[in-house]
Amino acid sequence: MLTLYFAPGASSFAVHIALHEIGVSFEGKPMSFKNNDMRSTEFLAINPEGKVPTLLIDGRPLTEVAAILYYLAKRFPEAGLLPRENLEADARALSWMSFIASTLHPARPRGLDYARQVYGIADTRLGQGWALGQNYSIVDIHLFRLYWRLFNSLKPAPGTFPNLDAHYARVMARPAVRQTIRIETAIGYELPA
Repeated sequence: MLTLYFAPGASSFAVHIALHEIGVSFEGKPMSFKNNDMRSTEFLAINPEGKVPTLLIDGRPLTEVAAILYYLAKRFPEAGLLPRENLEADARALSWMSFIASTLHPARPRGLDYARQVYGIADTRLGQGWALGQNYSIVDIHLFRLYWRLFNSLKPAPGTFPNLDAHYARVMARPAVRQTIRIETAIGYELPA
């Protein structure tokens, strides 16, 4: 049994999308920043860091977006979210995921000038296709979530990141992404600044 603790629009958005892409049954537990749900005694007993996403796997917690996405891709290989039996592809995925978590994730609060610099690197690195080449993957989901937040909050001028803009449009067209957005929008976004 899989249970996802998530806050609409937060980093957990990527994991929520991946679960819909895979099509696996899971229980969603929406959390509220406004109600301080992540600081509740009950949640801190599950994840002492008090962060989302937290994925319970038969009651055992797994945290951090990259780790959860990697787990889901490996556990459900038929979903095709990571190339099978390809050590170099796994390493490239981990490289991208590390870059996304350590460089892109903290960029938005530092302002558009800094974000423009590091997202420019991502734009060049991405090129005109999917992050790992031919196929959509967990990297594309993770990258999309961060660019989705930047795109909708700092609103970079059209054409600033042409490859990321095209990637954003391709990912937005996916049924699992639209489904996740509908669910999270209905709950309501309370993202911290």
